[in-house]
Amino acid sequence: MLKTTINLEPGKKVYFASDQHFGAPNPKESKIREEKFIRWMNEIKEDAQVLFLMGDLFDFWHEWNHVIPKGYVRVLGKIAELKDHGVQVYFFVGNHDLWMKDYLEEEIGCTVFYKKQYFEIAGKQFLLAHGDGLGPGDKGYKRMKKVFTNPIAQWFFKWLHPDIAMKIALYMSQKNKMISGDEDKAFLGEDKEFLIIYSKKKLETEKIDYFIYGHRHLPMVLDLGKNSKYINLGDWISYFTYGVFEHDFELKTFEKKE
Repeated sequence: MLKTTINLEPGKKVYFASDQHFGAPNPKESKIREEKFIRWMNEIKEDAQVLFLMGDLFDFWHEWNHVIPKGYVRVLGKIAELKDHGVQVYFFVGNHDLWMKDYLEEEIGCTVFYKKQYFEIAGKQFLLAHGDGLGPGDKGYKRMKKVFTNPIAQWFFKWLHPDIAMKIALYMSQKNKMISGDEDKAFLGEDKEFLIIYSKKKLETEKIDYFIYGHRHLPMVLDLGKNSKYINLGDWISYFTYGVFEHDFELKTFEKKE
C-alpha cells in the first residue's frame, strides 16, 4: 500500500473541498459560485499547507492537445496563486473531470490522482477518493465509466470539433442524472450508502482514521467505530461545505447564513 506522508508545520492546516461543478447550470450562475469559492481560497491562503480538491471541480472538463475548455480563469488563477504561495495542491479526478490530463500539473503544479490514495497526515491515517465507482451497486455508472475511460472512445471524442464536443458533453452532464450524480441527496442509511459500506469493508483489514470522499453531495461526519470516521464533503452547489484538519477533522460551511 503506497502512502504519502504529510508532516504539518506549526499553525498550518489541511483543507478539503469537493464537487464545485463549475460551469453548471450555466456560465452566469456558475460565476456566482466561482466567486464564492475564490473568496474561500483567499481566506485559507495564509494557514493552508495542503489543499485537497476532491473531484468534480468542473461540471465537464476535457483537454485536447492544444485546447482546454473556455472559462474558469479566475478559479484556476487562484489555485495557481495558492501553489505559488507554497500550498501543496492535490487534485482528485471525479466522474465529471475523468478526461483530465496534464494541464493542471504542467500549468499550475497540482498533483493529479485518478484513483483512491492513502495519506498519513500528522500521524493519522487517511483514505481519500472522489468516491465514484467504489463499493457495491451503481452498476450502470460503472459500465458507463468503462466507456468514458476507454482509450478508443476517448480517441474518437477528441477528434470532434471542441465546440461540438463541449456542447454535447455539457448537455449530457447537466441533463442525465446517471452521469451527473445528481441523485436524491437524502441519506439512505448506513446499510445502503455504498461509500459507507465500502469504508466498513476496508476497516476489516486496514487501520484508517478518516475516510474522506466527495461525489455523494451530502455533507456528513459519521463515526464508524474503531476510532474511524466516514466523511463526505458535500458540495459547493447547495451546501458550500469544506473540511479542515489540524489536530482533528472538522466539517464547516463557508459564509454560513445565520
